Amino acid sequence: MAQIGAFTIINPMEAAKYRGGNNLLSPPHQSSFSLPIGTANLFRSRSLTRIPSFPPATMSPRKNQPQSRRLQEAELFLSRMPQTRPLPHIFEINKALGVIAKSGKYSTALSHFNKLQLEEIELDLYTFNIAINCYCHVNRVGFGFSLLGGIFKRGYTPDVVTVNTLLNGLIAQDKTAEAVELFEKIVKKGEIKHNVYQYGSLINRLCKMGNTGAAISFLRIAGDGGLNPNTMTYSMIIDSHCKDRMVDDALNLFREMKEKGVHPDVFTYTSLIDGLCSCGRWKEATRMLGEMLDIDISPDIITFSVLVDALTKEGKGKEAEEIIESLIQRGVHPDVIMYNSLMNGYCSQGQMDEAMRVFNTMVDRGIQPVVHSYSILINGYCKTGHIDEALSLFHIVENKGLGLNVVMYNILIDAFCKNKDLDNARDLFIKLSSQGLQPDFITYDIMIRGLCKEGFLDEAKELLVKMEQNGLLPDSGTYNSIIYGFVGQQK
Repeated sequence: MAQIGAFTIINPMEAAKYRGGNNLLSPPHQSSFSLPIGTANLFRSRSLTRIPSFPPATMSPRKNQPQSRRLQEAELFLSRMPQTRPLPHIFEINKALGVIAKSGKYSTALSHFNKLQLEEIELDLYTFNIAINCYCHVNRVGFGFSLLGGIFKRGYTPDVVTVNTLLNGLIAQDKTAEAVELFEKIVKKGEIKHNVYQYGSLINRLCKMGNTGAAISFLRIAGDGGLNPNTMTYSMIIDSHCKDRMVDDALNLFREMKEKGVHPDVFTYTSLIDGLCSCGRWKEATRMLGEMLDIDISPDIITFSVLVDALTKEGKGKEAEEIIESLIQRGVHPDVIMYNSLMNGYCSQGQMDEAMRVFNTMVDRGIQPVVHSYSILINGYCKTGHIDEALSLFHIVENKGLGLNVVMYNILIDAFCKNKDLDNARDLFIKLSSQGLQPDFITYDIMIRGLCKEGFLDEAKELLVKMEQNGLLPDSGTYNSIIYGFVGQQK
């Protein structure tokens, strides 16, 4: 193939190295790489004849149609197209093909695309981009690369959408080394211009996949090619490093960012504070918060939530409350999630009086508790042996109509079983189903263990059968409970 800009590195024959596994789809029709004779004349004559459109004029406006109706119309339009004369304009075809692709029916879209290549229609770059995107979504990025030949034959040049789609396809198939190599060659050639937002989306995807190393490679290649990273790009990688507990690497990148004149924002600082707190580096986290305030970046509710959650998990409830008070003084109102974190911290320390005090403070400040707020307290009371208080809160939730969930039932059933109060445990188990809730694996496992410990083996076996009938498979721990129950009975 002749050398054409950055894509001298790719040709249809190279696609084979990207293919893997069984072929789910046929590769593009090879004859599609030549333009049918007479196509130009056909297109010039179209302005004289009414062209069928998608969606059909008899249908309701597209924006008012449900997705299923639009999909049905698109498939019908493309199925009937070969019998339509004159053939529809490529713009109408692309609209229909796009509807099918956006609905997730990638194989169907590709089937129509392959049929289109046999028709006397001049497919454009947009058509090929749709097909490449579909191939990438069905993990056949190699076939996507093979379509580049068809693009060049028709006189088009791949654009940034084509390139990003192929790069995303390689990343999705865990071919990050090939993606990095391709990106580097494209940047060096400089004929397809990426901007920071376009390659930033690739970095974001790599970070979400936990592939921070490849994200750094993209960052370095972009920087060397004059595509200077911005705050968002740096922040995404810093956040990914922090999630991987590689806080020192995150701090190094943070320093580099500032040296290059890229200003950190609230997201950058929040990520670093979270990372430092998760590693127990409290003093550094406090200094980071101070630095943030010194340069007039106001912490948002997420920043404070991170601090409160981290402090409560370390048993530093009083320090967490000080954070909440400072938040209020700044005119930022704490939300129910923040109070839940604080209550959960006190509950995990067995400090139920403090947890209830926080709950009452939250209510007094006009913040309505949610079901999870009550679940935290009920769990705390059960773990400290105060089942009556837990049951009282359970009834409050029931009377308020907040919507009891299976988690709350499981907490109480477990507490009753551990307290050898199987009568109340059975009552709650039966009540759960009457409330329209379905027992989950944990519910059955708790009940079976409790019954076995108290010698109710026949009842435990009946419950085991019912569990399997409801599609919940017992694990080794469940079976061991029954086995130990029988062994103990024989003794």
